[in-house]
Amino acid sequence: MIKRLHIRNYAIIELLDIDFAKGLTIITGETGAGKSILLGALGLIMGDRADTKSLYNQEEKCVIEGVFDLNGHDLNEFFSEHDLDYETEVVVRRELTPSGKSRAFVNDSPVTLRVLQDLSAELIDLHQQFDTLDIHNLSFQLRMIDALAGNKERLIQYRKLYKDYSEKQRRLEELLRRNEQSTKEMEFIQFQLEEFNKAELSAGEQEALEEELTRLTHAEDIKRTLSFAFDALTENEQSIVGQMHTLGNALVSIGKYAPKLGEYSDRFANMIFELREMSNEFEKIADQTDHDPERILEAQQRLDLIYRLQKKHIVATVNDLLNIQSNLEQQLAGFADLGNEIGELRHKIAEQETHLFQMADDLADRRQAVIPTYEDKIVEMLGQLAMPYAQLKIETRKLDALGPTGLDEVQFMFAANRGSRLQQIKDVASGGELSRLALVTKSLVASSIPLPTLIFDEIDAGISGDVALKMGNILRNLSNEHQVVTITHSPQVASKADRHYFVFKVDKPERTVTNVRLLSNEDRIRAIAVMLSQSPPSDSAMENARELLGL
Repeated sequence: MIKRLHIRNYAIIELLDIDFAKGLTIITGETGAGKSILLGALGLIMGDRADTKSLYNQEEKCVIEGVFDLNGHDLNEFFSEHDLDYETEVVVRRELTPSGKSRAFVNDSPVTLRVLQDLSAELIDLHQQFDTLDIHNLSFQLRMIDALAGNKERLIQYRKLYKDYSEKQRRLEELLRRNEQSTKEMEFIQFQLEEFNKAELSAGEQEALEEELTRLTHAEDIKRTLSFAFDALTENEQSIVGQMHTLGNALVSIGKYAPKLGEYSDRFANMIFELREMSNEFEKIADQTDHDPERILEAQQRLDLIYRLQKKHIVATVNDLLNIQSNLEQQLAGFADLGNEIGELRHKIAEQETHLFQMADDLADRRQAVIPTYEDKIVEMLGQLAMPYAQLKIETRKLDALGPTGLDEVQFMFAANRGSRLQQIKDVASGGELSRLALVTKSLVASSIPLPTLIFDEIDAGISGDVALKMGNILRNLSNEHQVVTITHSPQVASKADRHYFVFKVDKPERTVTNVRLLSNEDRIRAIAVMLSQSPPSDSAMENARELLGL
């Protein structure tokens, strides 16, 4: 509830403080005294746009501050979401500088207008002529029906299960997305691995193949050269080995004359041995070397496969390819099978869905049971408030899918005049009629639903006498459950106040300003008497005022 409103330097208000209390607060005053200015100031802390033309003194900043008691309002989550310190008493402030800069604060923490609007929507329900009322809102209409049906605990249980159900659905969608993505990745990896497995690569294979291919493509040159070397070394009559053998024998024969030559003789013998061994190797290689076109083609194709894989994976060696193959095998092994988890989650979701449908059907039945009586009471009360031809029909539509409140969509269809077509409330033009409809609908659920401070601006326009008295009684009863503030011209409505403020103008030498005072019982008698007749009031008007006030 709102506890205090502080206004400084706004419109024709120089400085003003109003203290509010529980129950019904009535604000009255002469036309043009500044009652609507109070609502304009209140609108600023509700997030309305500001205008420097509204400044009382163009050289000073404008400050509007509201103090609210949050007991009974579950706003911890809101404050946490916007990183604000939560206290049971919150101060909302709006400042407007002469330069046009606007700032908003909640408990001295700067906030955006959007945050201010969202917070004030939880704290103040302002009903003005042609204003947008929350009874336009389909979700609020459903809240009122649920309040009458006593669905509070059932809705708590339903929403708890629905929240878990929704989280599981989001989890299932994520798993399905991941599983689809994993499947695509696995298929690509398997495709790559299939290439590697077919290739059957081995370490050092490329070098061996390249060497073999070089040898095979030059086989005839190798064979011819090695055969010539073999013949020259050991086979022809003037073979190199034969000549060296003759030289070796000669060296041995003179060794007795020069002992040091024996060392050279041994070295010479070793050279002959090495040349003979080399000749034998040449012969063997020459015999094994043949031009083999089939093997050349086979080796070339194998190397082409290796080169193609190297180009594809941007590497230079077979060892690099083998490392890639190993990594792909590890990646493939790392993919978890989400099929079991998906299956279990689908089963749990199906069970919860069955239970939710049962709960939603129960909620729907309970709603349908209270709607006819609620419709009749609203129409009856509107008739008492000078709307004898008003019609209200509450239509329900079954949704295709489960929602946070079940399977129902509720819509109030309204017509204010005889012969008028029932329309959605948002399409009904008259602000005064809508205000009365809001008053009636909310008064019937006041004890069952938490509501913010209700502020009605001239809800009694166009009514008087007994009708106005009935409206005052409705406002009074509503204020037993919720804080209600009403700006009125009706003495019958004003007589029901717990607190009665009077708005008046004061003419100063330099300009006129608006002020407000809290009326005592005697002041109230006179104020209501003036509303009943004129100023100064007649004796009969004073007596009627006392009667209205029960004094």
